[in-house]
Amino acid sequence: MGALNLIGGEKGGVGKSVMCRVLAQYFIDKGIDFAGFDTDESNSSFTRFYSDFVVPASTASYEGLDAVAEVFEENPDKQVLVDLAAQTLAPVSRWVLDSGLNEVLAEMNIGFNCWHVMDDGRESTDLLGRLFDTFGEAPRYFVVLNYGRGGEFTAFENSGLKQRASELNAQIMELPKLHENCMRKIDLHDASFWAAVNNKERKDGTLGLLERQRVKVWLKRAYESIEKLAF
Repeated sequence: MGALNLIGGEKGGVGKSVMCRVLAQYFIDKGIDFAGFDTDESNSSFTRFYSDFVVPASTASYEGLDAVAEVFEENPDKQVLVDLAAQTLAPVSRWVLDSGLNEVLAEMNIGFNCWHVMDDGRESTDLLGRLFDTFGEAPRYFVVLNYGRGGEFTAFENSGLKQRASELNAQIMELPKLHENCMRKIDLHDASFWAAVNNKERKDGTLGLLERQRVKVWLKRAYESIEKLAF
């Protein structure tokens, strides 16, 4: 079944684009048809790393966001990934609610998924509550605990939002941490994760043998987390 996947978190620097890149690579490796949209005009990292699959989308107008949903007119079985820039919940939620998007997707048997990528700070937890308040029971929720942006998610565990997430049937996954130097080199070369694992050319800044293996192990662990989810 196709699905619209809004990958957000509202806060900058929590790893939204990294999660998009992991999902994109997962879809590529598993042969799943997908399209990507990048709303982060200041950074556009999703576009940089997966330019063959991702195009820009603007949250400044309904017309800019309409292109995201119109993908399903031609292919309702496609997975659509939308990398939401920080502080875009307000315009995106207005577009969703004013357009009756959830009803349209339901009529077409297309899933509506909201992903909340979070670090281990209190702000990320509070923003998850705002996401729940905004959409209620309409979407399926996926809470991503990004261990690349924190190691102790006690703020979430102790907030009461974990119970609320359970009541909304939200699914929780852990995104493991990749060694900092590996991620730094990947970002330096605008490399997809496939290229990071398979590029053996020993140019300045490229990954060495065990660095490539660390990326491979990290991706395997991330994929195992993804495959526990129903989306």
